[in-house]
Amino acid sequence: MGLPKRRHSRARQAKRRTHQKLNVPDITLCPQCRRPKKPHRVCPHCGFYGGKKVMEIKVKEKKKEE
Repeated sequence: MGLPKRRHSRARQAKRRTHQKLNVPDITLCPQCRRPKKPHRVCPHCGFYGGKKVMEIKVKEKKKEE
């Protein structure tokens, strides 16, 4: 197994590591409810995709204190 003969500089090390980063997820606004959602997916808030309702969203009811 080969070993490096000389030390790599910081610049060379940084050039190699430029691709090791996190990507910011793309966010778009839902045309129906104007809430943020991921593109090309059903809106988790209103259930619309492509201007059509494709999923029924259940709303949690708050418990009332007696």
